[in-house]
Amino acid sequence: MKQFFKFTLATIVGLLITGLVSFLLLVAIISALSSNDQTYALQKNSVLKLELNGEIVEQGQEGLFNLEELGLPFDAGTNKQGLDDILSAIKKAGESDEIKGIYLKVGTLNAGFATAEAIRDALIDFKKTGKYIVSYADNYDQREYYICSVADKMLLNPIGMVNWCGLSATPVFFSKTLEKLGVEMQVFKVGTFKSAVEPYTRTEMSPESRFQTKEYLSGIWNHVLTGTAKSRKTSVEALNRLADENQLMKPASDLLTEKMVDSLMYEIGARDYLAKLNGVDKPKDLTVVTVSELLSAPDKHSEYHKEKIAVLYAEGEIFDEGSEGITAKALIEEMETIRENDNIKAVVFRVNSPGGSAFASEQIWNAVTALKKKKPVIVSMGNYAASGGYYIACNATKIVASPNTLTGSIGIFALFPNVEKLTNKIGLNIDVVKTNNLGDLGNLTRPMNAIEKQKIQRYIENGYDLFVKRCADGRKMKPEAIRKIAEGRVWTGQKAVALGLADTLGGINDAVKMAATLGKVKEYQLSYYPKKKDYMTVLLQTFTQQTKLKLALSLLGEEYAPFVKLRASRIQTGILAKTDVLEIH
Repeated sequence: MKQFFKFTLATIVGLLITGLVSFLLLVAIISALSSNDQTYALQKNSVLKLELNGEIVEQGQEGLFNLEELGLPFDAGTNKQGLDDILSAIKKAGESDEIKGIYLKVGTLNAGFATAEAIRDALIDFKKTGKYIVSYADNYDQREYYICSVADKMLLNPIGMVNWCGLSATPVFFSKTLEKLGVEMQVFKVGTFKSAVEPYTRTEMSPESRFQTKEYLSGIWNHVLTGTAKSRKTSVEALNRLADENQLMKPASDLLTEKMVDSLMYEIGARDYLAKLNGVDKPKDLTVVTVSELLSAPDKHSEYHKEKIAVLYAEGEIFDEGSEGITAKALIEEMETIRENDNIKAVVFRVNSPGGSAFASEQIWNAVTALKKKKPVIVSMGNYAASGGYYIACNATKIVASPNTLTGSIGIFALFPNVEKLTNKIGLNIDVVKTNNLGDLGNLTRPMNAIEKQKIQRYIENGYDLFVKRCADGRKMKPEAIRKIAEGRVWTGQKAVALGLADTLGGINDAVKMAATLGKVKEYQLSYYPKKKDYMTVLLQTFTQQTKLKLALSLLGEEYAPFVKLRASRIQTGILAKTDVLEIH
């Protein structure tokens, strides 16, 4: 037995030392690469290259550079573009005499339609300066096409494709998978349309879920059609006809004939075209500026102003605690800092969340209420501000939604796994001793009895009543009116304005302007909260998560893999105000 413990301890120490040494070497390399903080000197006749590629999050990271180019084996999730950086760069490009235009280089974009809308709106504002926009793609997917439709010229590879086929959503159901693992999800809910529980209990969408999904997909698609038709100088009917035909496999020459693109050329031809637009003979003489380079260039238009407008970001699922997504404690601390700063005259609360913990949502709601008593709070909705995401937004002074935001989903549910079959399967025996009948309520190794189920369902219904009251008070509506549009129903931002769940349509810049008006400030600076994570912090978090998972699997063995993988999947249990996040294609 002693030899076993010695071997196990030696293995653990070896793993930790190897990982630590590797990590320290990586830190040294990256620190050296990211140590250059010099500002970028803009040159005349430059073009801003905006890469529509990869995942776009609300806030970018400091010191960002491409790990893939260095051949370093870290999660691609550490290389995310910030919507804040993209919008700032587009605005700065419009104000900079040295920037003559924007080159949209299309890759594979991972972003919601509200994010696409924000970039598109910024590009439309940029065009008002009289500067050009050119886009190039080997292939355009629908999000990229929607953004690039504002370009003066849309260029496509001669053997490229345009995926124009309308929208679809493909929810994943893993109730059978959980069944094979021996895990039963015990579900409690309020709300006919509360479909977030369905992946755990069903193998296909309920009629209510199918109905609401079709409704909001149609709402987003109609908005995309209208905007694209205006930019491409065509009709909604023509674009819908092309979508019905599905353009994905059409020859590029047919796409040109249908005027879906303006010209066919390879990427080298696109560079030649840009060179001519900028008045240089050869592409090598063209000065191309990246987003990070432009943002590091001195800002000629910036001035110091004592009065501030705070921009507070809340992105991801809502958790009671932890280091990912939105945690109540961390977000409330940021709100307290803002509330106590007398130089901050108004707050833009940027919410991009499908919700999560109902308890945490209530705590954040309370903090918003306290903040609102001292200064105006204007919510700017991102891709999602649904369920708990709407809970934390509903009591703001004003709410600004993107037309493509998915919001509402006013409902609540609870998930409690029963792993009795799994523990039996792997030979794990658990016993219990208790002094009272319900002393082990919440025991995950047995099914709940009727009394326990009744208590939890009552708690869920009380939580729903409170959620409805918060929405009614915040929106100055009667609870009965909220209940009619609640029931877990998801709405687009455009519909939310019509229903009274939001005040107006717009993006984060519109919310800033509204904050300035309500805060009674004309000259101001923007202050951002929370502070951006530096690149080393992001790498450290990624390293820690990967190490924990690998260490657990190596020590526990493959028979315990379901436990480890289930935890790593971040499936939330307990009392939740959350909507299901569907990937829209």
